[in-house]
Amino acid sequence: MENGGSTTTTSTITIKGILSLLMESISEKEEEGGGRCAKRVISLGMGDPTLYSCFRTTQVSLQAVSDSLLSNKFHGYAPTVGLPQTRRAIAEYLSRDLPYKLSQDDVFITSGCTQAIDVALAMLARPRANILLPRPGFPIYELCAKFRHLEVRYFDLLPENGWEIDLDAVESLADENTVALVVINPGNPCGNVYSYQHLMKVAETAKKLGFLVIADEVYGHLAFGSKPFVPMGVFGSIVPVLTLGSLSKRWIVPGWRLGWFVTTDPSGSFKDPKIIERFKKYFDILGGPATFIQAAVPTILEQTDESFFKKTLNSLKNSSDICYDWIKEIPCIDSSYRPEGSMAMMVKLNLSLLEDVSDDIDFCFKLAREESVILLPGTAVGLQNWLRITFAADASSIEEAFKRIQCFYLRHAKTESQPI
Repeated sequence: MENGGSTTTTSTITIKGILSLLMESISEKEEEGGGRCAKRVISLGMGDPTLYSCFRTTQVSLQAVSDSLLSNKFHGYAPTVGLPQTRRAIAEYLSRDLPYKLSQDDVFITSGCTQAIDVALAMLARPRANILLPRPGFPIYELCAKFRHLEVRYFDLLPENGWEIDLDAVESLADENTVALVVINPGNPCGNVYSYQHLMKVAETAKKLGFLVIADEVYGHLAFGSKPFVPMGVFGSIVPVLTLGSLSKRWIVPGWRLGWFVTTDPSGSFKDPKIIERFKKYFDILGGPATFIQAAVPTILEQTDESFFKKTLNSLKNSSDICYDWIKEIPCIDSSYRPEGSMAMMVKLNLSLLEDVSDDIDFCFKLAREESVILLPGTAVGLQNWLRITFAADASSIEEAFKRIQCFYLRHAKTESQPI
C-alpha cells in the first residue's frame, strides 16, 4: 500500500539479502578472473561496527559475560520475560533520561531489537489495522507488518529539514484504524537526530490522532552533532510509547542479541492486567537471549566508563565527516545533510551524470564488481536512486572506498560531465 511520496517499498527486499547478492557478484568476478582479486573488499553497507578493529566493546562487557558464564549459575532457562535483575537494570538505565521512573515490570527482554519490533507489531495487530512507517526506514518493520496482516502506510522523512517527519503527511494518512507511528531516533538510515521540539510535536500529533508511538532507539545516545539524544519516552505522559532498544550499537555487540521492549507509559495505558497477561503469554512462545548474556547486563550497564562512549562518538564523528567531505568531491553523489548520529547516512544519486547506470541497484552492483566496494541501494530502505552509506568503519577504509567510488564515477561519467 503506497501513500504519499515515492512509491518504492521494501516488501521483497531485505538488507542482508541484497548485501549477500552484492558479495556474490564480487565472488563471481573473482572466479571469472581465475580466483584473483586485486582489491580487498570494503563494505560500507552493513551496520555492523565489529567488522572494523577501531570499534570494539569494553573490557567491562567481556569480563561481565565471562564471569557470568563461568559462574555456572546461568546455564538454565531464564524466565520468558527475562531475568529480574536484567529487567531491573535496564529500567534503571533508561530512567536516567526520563522525568519518571520505570520499574522492572515495564521491561521485557528480547533477542535483539529485531525481536522487539516483532513483539510490538504482534501486540498491535488486529483486523483492518494500519501502521505508519517512515520512508526511508528499516525494512524489517514492513516485513513484520505483512506477516501480521497490518496495512503499511508510509510518511516521508524530509531531507531538506534534517530528515524530520512530515507531520502533515502523518495527519493525512492516519484514520480510526491507525494503531501506531514508528519513530527511529537517532535515525537509521539517515544519520539524523531529532530535536526535543520536533519529538514534542510528534507526541502531540499522535495524541490528537489517537494512536501510540513506537520509539526505535537501537542507536540511542549515538549522537555526535549539535542536538543531544532525547528519548521518546520523555513524552510518555502525552502519548503512550513503546521503547525498543538493545546493547548492540552503543556497546558494539550486535551478535549478543540482547534487546528490550519497554512500556514507557507513566499514565498507565499498558497497566491493564489483560494487556500485561497478553504480553507475558506472547513472550512464553519466544526464545530470548542466552541466560548468561542476560546475567551480565547489570554489570555492563552500571560499570561501563563514560570514556568508552566518548571514544565511540569521536570515531563516528570523524568517519562521518570523512564521508561528508568526500561526497562533495564526487559529482554523481550528493548529501546536503551532515550526519549527527547513528552509523549511516543517505546520499542522493545523480544518474544524469552517468553513462550506463540505470538506477541505484545497478550502480551498487557495478561498483561492487568493478571496485570491490559495497554500498546499500536506497531501494532497500525505501528511496530509489539513493544510497545508504555506513560510516562505522576505520578512516583508512573509508578513504580507500571513496577513492574507488571516484574512479568508478570517472569511468562511467558522461563525456560532458567529466572535469576538464
